[in-house]
Amino acid sequence: MSPQVCEFHLPLSPEELLKSGGVNQYVVQEVLSVRHLPSHLKAFQTAFRVQGPLAVLEHFDTIYSILHHFRSIDPGLKEDTLEFLMKVVSHHSQELPAILDDAALSVSDRSAHLNALKMNCYALIRLLESFETMNSQTGLMDLELGGKGRKSRAKATHGFDWEEERQPILQLLTQLLQLDIRHLWNHSIIEEEFVSLVTGCCYRLLENPTISHQKNRPTREAITHLLGVALTRYNHMLSATVKIIQMLQHFEHLASILVAAVSLWATDYGVKSIVGEIVREIGQKCPQELSRDPMGAKGFATFLTELAERIPAILMSSMCILLDHLDGENYMMRNAVLAAMAEMVLQVLSGDQLEAESRDTRDQFLDTLQAHCHDVNSFVRSRVLQLFTRIVQQKSLPLTRFQAVVALAVGRLADKSVLVCKSAIQLLASFLANNPFSCKLSDTDLAGPLQKETKKLQEMRAQRRAMAPSAELDPLEEWEAMLPELKATLQQLLTLPQEREGMSKGVAETETPKEVEGRIRRLLAKASYKQAIILTQEAIGHFQESEPFCHVDPEESEETRFLSLLGTIFKGPAAPHQEENPQAAAGNLGPGETGCKDKPSGSEPEGCNDELVKQELLVQYLQDAHSFSLQITKAIGIISKMMYEHTTTVVQEVIEFFVMVFQFGVPQALFGVRRMLPLIWSKEPGVRDAVLNAYRQLYLKPKGDSARAKAQTLIHNLSLLLVDASVGTIQCLEEIIWEFVQKDELSPAVTQVLWERAAKKAPCSPLERCSSVMLLGMMARGKPEIVGSNLDTLVNIGLDEKLPPDYRLAQQVCHAITNISDRRKQPSMGERHAPFRLPQEHRLFERLREMVTKGSVHPDPLWVPFKEAAVTLIYQLAEGPEVICTQILQDCAKQALEKLEEKSEYQEAPQETPMLPTFLLMNLLSLAGDVALQQLVHLEQAVSGELCRRRVLREEQEHRRKEPKEKNSNSESTLEEEMGLGGATADDTEAELIRGICELELLEGKQTLAAFVPLLLKVCNNPGLYSNPELSTAASLALGKFCMISATFCDSQLRLLFTMLEKASLPVIRSNLMIAAGDLAIRFPNLVDPWTPHLYARLRDPAQHVRKTAALVMTHLILKDMVKVKGQVSEMAVLLIDPAPQIAALAKNFFNELSNKANAIYNLLPDIVSRLSAPEGGVEEEPFHTIMKQLLSYITKDKQTESLVEKLCQRFRTAQTERQYRDLAYCVSQLPLTERGLRKMLDNFDCFGDKLSDESIFSTFLSIVSKLRRGAKPEGKAVIDEFEQKLRACHTRGLDAVEELEVGQGSSQRAPSARKQPTATRHRHVASTASDDFVTPKPCRITRQHPNTQQQASRKKFRIVFSSDESSDEELSAEMTEDETPKKTTPIRRASAHRHRS
Repeated sequence: MSPQVCEFHLPLSPEELLKSGGVNQYVVQEVLSVRHLPSHLKAFQTAFRVQGPLAVLEHFDTIYSILHHFRSIDPGLKEDTLEFLMKVVSHHSQELPAILDDAALSVSDRSAHLNALKMNCYALIRLLESFETMNSQTGLMDLELGGKGRKSRAKATHGFDWEEERQPILQLLTQLLQLDIRHLWNHSIIEEEFVSLVTGCCYRLLENPTISHQKNRPTREAITHLLGVALTRYNHMLSATVKIIQMLQHFEHLASILVAAVSLWATDYGVKSIVGEIVREIGQKCPQELSRDPMGAKGFATFLTELAERIPAILMSSMCILLDHLDGENYMMRNAVLAAMAEMVLQVLSGDQLEAESRDTRDQFLDTLQAHCHDVNSFVRSRVLQLFTRIVQQKSLPLTRFQAVVALAVGRLADKSVLVCKSAIQLLASFLANNPFSCKLSDTDLAGPLQKETKKLQEMRAQRRAMAPSAELDPLEEWEAMLPELKATLQQLLTLPQEREGMSKGVAETETPKEVEGRIRRLLAKASYKQAIILTQEAIGHFQESEPFCHVDPEESEETRFLSLLGTIFKGPAAPHQEENPQAAAGNLGPGETGCKDKPSGSEPEGCNDELVKQELLVQYLQDAHSFSLQITKAIGIISKMMYEHTTTVVQEVIEFFVMVFQFGVPQALFGVRRMLPLIWSKEPGVRDAVLNAYRQLYLKPKGDSARAKAQTLIHNLSLLLVDASVGTIQCLEEIIWEFVQKDELSPAVTQVLWERAAKKAPCSPLERCSSVMLLGMMARGKPEIVGSNLDTLVNIGLDEKLPPDYRLAQQVCHAITNISDRRKQPSMGERHAPFRLPQEHRLFERLREMVTKGSVHPDPLWVPFKEAAVTLIYQLAEGPEVICTQILQDCAKQALEKLEEKSEYQEAPQETPMLPTFLLMNLLSLAGDVALQQLVHLEQAVSGELCRRRVLREEQEHRRKEPKEKNSNSESTLEEEMGLGGATADDTEAELIRGICELELLEGKQTLAAFVPLLLKVCNNPGLYSNPELSTAASLALGKFCMISATFCDSQLRLLFTMLEKASLPVIRSNLMIAAGDLAIRFPNLVDPWTPHLYARLRDPAQHVRKTAALVMTHLILKDMVKVKGQVSEMAVLLIDPAPQIAALAKNFFNELSNKANAIYNLLPDIVSRLSAPEGGVEEEPFHTIMKQLLSYITKDKQTESLVEKLCQRFRTAQTERQYRDLAYCVSQLPLTERGLRKMLDNFDCFGDKLSDESIFSTFLSIVSKLRRGAKPEGKAVIDEFEQKLRACHTRGLDAVEELEVGQGSSQRAPSARKQPTATRHRHVASTASDDFVTPKPCRITRQHPNTQQQASRKKFRIVFSSDESSDEELSAEMTEDETPKKTTPIRRASAHRHRS
């Protein structure tokens, strides 16, 4: 069969060309062998040079054979074939325009060129696809080999890069399609197979994931243009739509590429309809199917979102098709539709010049966005808030919606999702940055102008009503305004006739109809509608033949008749004329007035109206600004609570929000700025940096014309932070300023202005002067020379001889000087130089000694904190500080004795005991306590560090001197040195020396501190005699400090200390002693251990401050493993429901930290459940649920859950009350149960089966079933069904029904457990009858002991009895008796104490 007369049909698969088809259909005659291919290709090339593109008609078999053997032929032959085919197609495309324009073209020539075109295109495209397939496979192999394999493979291809060859081929095909080749086909209708052939290769190229790489951008653009030509010239719309939908579903990387292509087709090629077709296909997708196809939904969502960003105006006409997806299950599709709406609002529907239809569309989109702020999915809620953030940032949100969206954002701050909260904070920050109201949003500052302008508006309205005659107003408008209220009043009178009695004076005998009509009109004008209606009714009966009361239509309803008559009376007979010319009718002109006076009477109200409108707009603006400010203030309170979230990004957003709020002048922002200060200690670098950046932005960039002005502003702002600041706040601010000083971010002008204020060279208040000294001290920590070089100046500033002395300033001066030697820095082993100290004769210490001594005899409350700072400074900087402090103590004691002698001299009755002023005794004891504590710190830190430093220096010198002699002699000492034993022995020796001084010297013999011990103990032992609150507080503090020195003294006074902790009437004393007891527990743990129950007891103290202190102390002790944690930790659990939010937050933080310690909470839970649900000493049921929900949330491991399920189920046997049954059921329901956990419950079903008759317990277990069903696997549903059947059977008929159910089902797998259960049940039953407490049941092997053994042992336990629990005759003695002192070192159960007190 001659190829010239055969027709080439495009095959669906290459094998079809080998089969004989229909009449005149081209068939490949022979598939050439590989070795013959080069020669035949050369023959084809020769024929091409002679015949041109038609040569393919005779040599197509050669190209087909190359395609057939593509994988096995030489790469060079492949490349030559590709290059040659490109040349053939290019040549053909150049010849075709002339051929197509030839009117004399014969049918055979047209057929030949058509066959040649199809053959050349088919060969080129199949060759392109073969290269693409080979390249994809090579790419996968390169991924396995790595980068080196790829490079070596690239070198082996002799420089041939397929990724660069694709673009010319596609451009060549595009050029060919742009020709009018349809005339080659019969009837000029191009066959669909040819278009599919060309476009199909484009889609196959797009399926390659590497097509999205930046280097393949030219290929993507070439594909886009090729498909664009197919769409415009070859009716490819339907096929393209179907193919795009399929590709979006299966290829994740194509969404962005197809968006670029579709937007290009819709704009440059004018094919806008394809957008509607694609969107229609997506809109018709079933939402349920998309919920099962997350990959496809993600592709559609990304496509719609990015398409809306590029061509929102074109997409907007098709949005109605997508609305069904807003109700679908897939959140990604909802996000995409909402994002598309937002883009349209931003790009198309923004501005003030919108038409009414566009405004309605915008409002509908915004309504939808607002509604989805409450979407069930947190990702959708977060996305909507982010979209609103963009809308606000680009100022596209209408002002009428400002308040509503702000309220939505504030409401979302309480969302459970962290992501939503973060987005809500960002939205509120955007509202602040782009608000149309003011740069300062203080609600207090706005309230004043709002009230003033509102009052002015009311005055303007009243003035207008008073000045303008009634005729000046249009009666028709007045009638329309009063009609609703008049109608309501008329209906009320018609239904309740009794209300008419006594409402009207009636119609007088002498009144005319005109007079009555005037009365009715005046009553209507004054809004006296009831009287007007009653008067009208009487007038109708009185003037039946007079105008206007005679014109009453009897066929109308009574209400209509009345309204018509009243309208006629009020509007008057000239109403039609008033409608035509209301200004003339409103003039109320007299008979002699002409129409020329209408002009001023008409223009004056217009001017008044303009002013009134302006005032109304101003008031509305102020109301909106005030409402916005109130919303921001409300948000501040909520956002400030998020500052300590675990999520770093949320904390950073909160910090940035408060920075912005502070810049907008919201007064409450200062609270948030202060609250973020403790975050400077965060372990998260991002949070710490955010705090530093916030303070850098707020305080280090002040406004000012000069460096000095900026420094003054900076100092003023920092001083505001110090007003009423706590010690913790000051420490945090000191850390921040230290960071700034370290990085030289504070200019020298700041230091200069601070010194000027401190030295009174610049005008400032005493508080500002004090804050300047504080800031200098903070800066000195980073650069000690700031204070060190001006030490004398600072002494003159705060410690000079002036009356009265300024103790507040003196205290801050002491703190500032203390920072010269950083007390936070521990002595280093590598220190070679002695620490910096000043001589005892230095003027600083002379002034301190004098101020402390003289101030002790005056009742100044500021002297106490100054004295503490002074003693600390002396021990930090003085050589031999104990000498100076001893002198101070002696001088103060001497002054006290002198005062006592003066009292005794002036006493009239010599037999009476002279009394010392209370404040003097308080000052003396407080000073002694401070010296005692600082002496201890000095010995254990400074003296110990100095001994260590000297020892190291001495050893180094000896080592240098003895090194040559002892190189090989002393191997034993060398071994000791290598093992580090020598240094450890020396450290122990030094520590023993310090301990000996504390134990044997400081509080013994004739030491100064020892002299104060009897006085201190007398005050503490006699609270009735020494009842002054300040004295009692000072004495209790001093006692705690003295106990820190010596273990012997501590042991002898612990009974007294804990008695005061239990009995002291002042909460401040109990709080201080709780802190002291915590310190003693760390210093002397073995001594304090027997008293641990009394530490836990303070967690239930009636005073809130004491509970807070106790919670802090116990948190530190437990987390540092200084206290044995047992069931008594239930007292901490009770604080989770404390009415004080701060205490509840402390308790929550404690359990958060405790949960990080392996199995700590898991081990404690059984005892906590027992104690909290106990009839005595437990908590109520609702609080119990709150506590256990929090604690059980820490159980996340499957093994822990299974073990707890088993333990809790077994506890049902030992529980004694219905309340305990319910509590146990609730605890089981809160565990994160798995299938294995459910099997544990089935194994222990007999433990709780008999309790299921209680409806609440049954419903609790049913809730477990419902939770298990949510994520249950198919194989686990059978176990769940079995469990539910058992529950229901047991609930209705008891445990016997369960046994029948098991027999009926033939559940052989339950047989072993069913046989083992009775034994365990019998043992546990015996144990439960023997024990009165709600305790954890013992294992089976233990329960074989005698049941009363446990009870007998518990009876022998010694129990602490406080004197507060029994009546005492001695009111003045607070000391416990000897037999009340605990001797054992194990913690005592709280339960016994509860029972005793009850």
